[in-house]
Amino acid sequence: MERIVMGIEVRAESFRLAEVFTISRGSRTEAKVLTVTIARDGLTGWGECVPYARYGETLESVTAQITGLPEDITRGALQAALPAGAARNAVDCALWDLEAKLAGRRVWELAGLPAPGPEITAFTLSLDMPEKMRAAAARHAHRPLLKIKLGTPDDMARLEAVRAGAPATRIIVDANEGWTAEVYSDLAPHLVRLGVALVEQPLPAGDDGMLGEIARPLPVCADEACHDRASLPGLKGKYDMVNIKLDKTGGLTEAQALKQAALAEGYGLMVGCMVGSSLAMAPAVLVAQGAAVTDLDGPLLLAEDRDHALHYDAAGVHPPKAALWG
Repeated sequence: MERIVMGIEVRAESFRLAEVFTISRGSRTEAKVLTVTIARDGLTGWGECVPYARYGETLESVTAQITGLPEDITRGALQAALPAGAARNAVDCALWDLEAKLAGRRVWELAGLPAPGPEITAFTLSLDMPEKMRAAAARHAHRPLLKIKLGTPDDMARLEAVRAGAPATRIIVDANEGWTAEVYSDLAPHLVRLGVALVEQPLPAGDDGMLGEIARPLPVCADEACHDRASLPGLKGKYDMVNIKLDKTGGLTEAQALKQAALAEGYGLMVGCMVGSSLAMAPAVLVAQGAAVTDLDGPLLLAEDRDHALHYDAAGVHPPKAALWG
């Protein structure tokens, strides 16, 4: 799986998860990622992406996209050379890292952003039987924000179990396109009753028109329905927030542009991630500055991570050290 084409190297890697991670579409025991390095003038920038089958991506297809790029590709040219997605993300972030190293400055300085600080992040509880989810919630009840993976017709018991296990913790819910309009309408009052702060992607992207017609008693966040700025017109009247993920936007460059465009149109912001290492989260920490919800817990789900990993503590996820990225 390793190829070197004109200075761009793509390497498939995997990171063991601390425990099985389950969503409505399936389970996994490891995070499979692609690591991209770009070497110029004696320095090397790097980035990471997670190809996602939901969007028709595989390790092989994304590798082919990346290795087809010219060695002198610039960030500007990259935006037109590749579509939004995992391949462009890894290359865009590697180029940002390389530019920072060549300039001897941090990425946020080059981007004209304020110095970042820590952001409280959600911690995700994967889909399981109610009693197991209650136990998991109790183990993590000290965390300020829990995210529950749901998306089945039998989610009411799971919701009640998690709230019982973590009675004081703020909760958000991610259905991963797993509900119908009827199921969501039935569940919504109970989400409110249980103090859920928002629900992500309750209906399938592309089949979510009913969100514009039914009551939305709590904020609804677009995830699979929002990739980049081109997605925004299709969200109007249906969603209150957007979830920005670099593997969807195709990198930090478009993620920052989407952030500004979404704010200008009145959307609340969530910044999320696929299950990857600290290298994948590092640039997303910059996008998460000031977001209503940060969901960058990928490294917390791993049994192993990269050197110079991101630091997590009571203040949240901290910006990356230069030794990691940026």
